[in-house]
Amino acid sequence: MIFLQLFITFFEIGLFGFGGGYAMISLIQAQVVTHYHWLSISEFTNIIAVSQMTPGPIGINSATYCGYTAVRDAGYGTTMGMAGSAISTVALVLPSLILMILISKMFMKYMHTVVVENIFSGLRPAIVGLIAAAALLLMNRENFSSPSINPWTFWISIYLFLATFIGVKTFRISPIRMILYAGIAGMLLLY
Repeated sequence: MIFLQLFITFFEIGLFGFGGGYAMISLIQAQVVTHYHWLSISEFTNIIAVSQMTPGPIGINSATYCGYTAVRDAGYGTTMGMAGSAISTVALVLPSLILMILISKMFMKYMHTVVVENIFSGLRPAIVGLIAAAALLLMNRENFSSPSINPWTFWISIYLFLATFIGVKTFRISPIRMILYAGIAGMLLLY
């Protein structure tokens, strides 16, 4: 039963997850943590961290790890967990594959029409909103702590977030370099 639920859930996320992997994070979190309770918020945060570090798109990596973890937490073994990974990954990618096959020729023909341009103009704000929602979902106690629980960790986390944002946006420092700088600073200041 969990395999069918995984397939349907990740197929829907793949179908409605406009904007790429980061935009899908909030959709995945809403389903696997809030709706089905397959994962805790802490497990989901760890999955996002691992998904960002491994090569490949974050949405696909997250689906793979979520499928594996959900099946393993349901009491199945490693082999079934790998099947859960495969089902989740295929289900997430399948809608895009089907849609790209169906509309690729038509899109090239009609891409400069007013209707198509208006559709993409309408999708842009929704995509920005989904990416912002993903960022806000990751701003939780597991990542930033809390001023009442651990003020030092909280304020260092806020400072590193702001420094990274300003460094990339204002000073045009490479995001990869800023991630390395923030990681080193976090290691030195938090441990």
